Amino acid sequence: MLQPPHSSLQVAAVPTQRVPARDRDQDAPWHTEAVCRRDEAGLFFAPSKEPTAARLSREEAAKRVCARCPVMVECREHALLQPEPYGVWGGLTAAERRVVLARRRRREMELKKAAGATANRLAG
Repeated sequence: MLQPPHSSLQVAAVPTQRVPARDRDQDAPWHTEAVCRRDEAGLFFAPSKEPTAARLSREEAAKRVCARCPVMVECREHALLQPEPYGVWGGLTAAERRVVLARRRRREMELKKAAGATANRLAG
């Protein structure tokens, strides 16, 4: 989702035409093609003190919007690189993004260890 929880929505009067990622203008920001630009921001961000059942339902609805988005991968990477602490971005909740980031860190550590072991074997 591209807007903070309390920003006003911008609604286009005419629906935009979908352009395949490979044909999109490379100078245009990825988020100009985001499907969530036309959806209710509240779907992607939790209201304060939201009951668990309501949160899970809202997050699933947001993920369904993300699933049909042509820039879902770009959105997810943005949220992982920032990292975005709130909301559903790229089809992942904040908790799911934390898991992905932890796995990436763990994998990077494993790769560094393996590279170091290989370098030691070759040097020795």
